[in-house]
Amino acid sequence: MSNTTILTLVGSLREGSINRQLAEVAVLNAPEDVDVVTFDSLADVPFYNEDIDNDEHRPAAAAALREVAGQADAFLLVSPEYNGTMPAVLKNAIDWLSRPYGAGAVSAKPAAVIGSAFGQYGGVWAHDDARRSLTVAGAAVLDDTKLSIGSSITRFAEVHPKDDAEVAGMVTGVLSALAGATAVAAPAA
Repeated sequence: MSNTTILTLVGSLREGSINRQLAEVAVLNAPEDVDVVTFDSLADVPFYNEDIDNDEHRPAAAAALREVAGQADAFLLVSPEYNGTMPAVLKNAIDWLSRPYGAGAVSAKPAAVIGSAFGQYGGVWAHDDARRSLTVAGAAVLDDTKLSIGSSITRFAEVHPKDDAEVAGMVTGVLSALAGATAVAAPAA
């Protein structure tokens, strides 16, 4: 049996962001049968435009995103909260991955959203919006698999999330849930 591949998309483009660090925690703490792949070129993917979404004009970065997403068994979005919602780069990635309609790279694949924010609720609004957008795009969102870490500026002021045993354990739990959902969703051989 092959490993489950989980594609991670990080909503913060800032190199040292707490959410990028949470993605690192996912890579470092993946269960034995799980490979976590992070797509680090969301900044290069132009805003979705149906006029350029064809074989002749599709931007290379969008094609690369779709290719890696097509190879993934599940998706993990790691999102901060910007002005009460998810960052535009995540919404844009979902838009690209939702096409072609009904057959996009996220279609029927398990997905979960985690993240951290400065506020006490840890980005709950952004995470709810991301789950809603993924659902509309056709993903099989694990609504009960949530991780929103509040007060990140304080909690991680002197410690990297990878060194926070509670956080590492919770991230591993999310990855295990995604891997379990892919096993349930996989067609019988």
